Amino acid sequence: MTKGASEAKRLKAIKKAKGPARQPTRASPSKRLKSLSVESARAAAATTVELSETMITLSAYIARALKISLPKDVTERAKLHLLDALAAMISGSRLLPGRRVIDYIKTLGGTKEACVVGTRIMTTAINAALANGIFGHADETDDWHEDSITHPGCSVGSAVLALAERNRHGGTALLRAMVLGYDVGARLTMSMDAYRSLQRGHHPPVFGDLFGAAAAAGALAGLSPECVRYMLSYTAQQASGLPCLLRDLEHTEKAFDIGGMPAHNGVQAALLAAHGFTGVADVFSGDHNFFAVYSPDANLEVLTRELGKTYEVMNTSIKKWSVGAPILSSLDAIETLKRNYAFSASDVERLVIRVGKREAGVVNNRAMPDINIQHLVAVMLLDNTLSFTAAHDLKRMRDPEVVKLKERIELVGSPEMSDPKRRWHGEVELVLRDGRTIKHYTPGAHGTIHKPLTRQEGIAKALDLLAPVLGKRKAELLIDAVWNIEKITDMRKMRSLYRV
Repeated sequence: MTKGASEAKRLKAIKKAKGPARQPTRASPSKRLKSLSVESARAAAATTVELSETMITLSAYIARALKISLPKDVTERAKLHLLDALAAMISGSRLLPGRRVIDYIKTLGGTKEACVVGTRIMTTAINAALANGIFGHADETDDWHEDSITHPGCSVGSAVLALAERNRHGGTALLRAMVLGYDVGARLTMSMDAYRSLQRGHHPPVFGDLFGAAAAAGALAGLSPECVRYMLSYTAQQASGLPCLLRDLEHTEKAFDIGGMPAHNGVQAALLAAHGFTGVADVFSGDHNFFAVYSPDANLEVLTRELGKTYEVMNTSIKKWSVGAPILSSLDAIETLKRNYAFSASDVERLVIRVGKREAGVVNNRAMPDINIQHLVAVMLLDNTLSFTAAHDLKRMRDPEVVKLKERIELVGSPEMSDPKRRWHGEVELVLRDGRTIKHYTPGAHGTIHKPLTRQEGIAKALDLLAPVLGKRKAELLIDAVWNIEKITDMRKMRSLYRV
């Protein structure tokens, strides 16, 4: 077909979409022009765009996700992750990044569509997603998907909560959208090979969390497959993620980059598409597409592989302790040794911690207590446990008893233990004053997919995080509501349980 014939065909399609000339009506000129421009753009796109099989399959799956029933074990797991995400958000609202975003959100106003959890602020769904996302990653509490290097709970959880409130969805729809977000976000960075992407200078959590939040929001916004495709293009245009965020000493930019920004931008992309925004129909293929720019060797088949059969929420870990991931194995080891041997903190002559070399650099005597491995191991030895409050107590870092015990703790970064896909393992060796040497190797910390948290363990963690903010009784009611969320027909009815 010649260029002229192709152009003639395109103009004919546009003319057909517009229909016969219209006489003036009572509708405003701006509204009439808007309708015509959207119809024209869509008609033109339909005649010229070739869609990849990946985009066709993915957009169709996202559009129908709310109609797909989940297996019982997936539903159970999704509830546990929803509870964990809510607990991370509500506890995070009282930390420094949380306090800062509350001050910011208060200046924005906006239509009262959704709640900023842990507060009484009502604002737009986009603003609520931003605030709750920052709360959710205000420290090291939220969940983690190892193969994709993503933190889906803080971003996807914030997005589904905001859209479910805005559009008055029930609990079943929220859970299905949340599972979808975990699936899409994880597959996105796995298709890029998350670990190679990190080596190239991109931070996978920001990419995966963004696309996961957008997919979940798009499902709750009721987008058609065509609108989902436009949404994904707007999502891709907002993709970012520089690993320099790891240099953030106060966890504030990190909370924005991994939690708040993806949730905000994902919800925004969904709402733009819902309001008729058009654009590139397949951002994953064609000239200068997303993968060509960010990951030329990506395997696009991963994006849609076993959708509806393999659920990535089942492959996502939940931390037992609200601390940096490289610290988890050491806390598990201390707990195990305390259970198997009779000794107290005063009996410890020397303690050696061995983790991967890179991981040791991340948690070695950091200024923040929740990512300082020597400090937290000392607190664990003294308290026989580690509460959320203790892990975030800056004053405790100057406690003479803690400081004295820390001096006997040595951290070894072992190249032999450096494995990017096994960062939750480590060994603790204690030399006791009575001459005994005891040690324990943790191959996978409690909460990983190899040793997942039980429902009761998830409840115990959530209660520890929620009660200081909500009060014990209200926290228990919220936990119960999450486990029975299918009975909730309108998520706005749950607001009273997470507002303060």
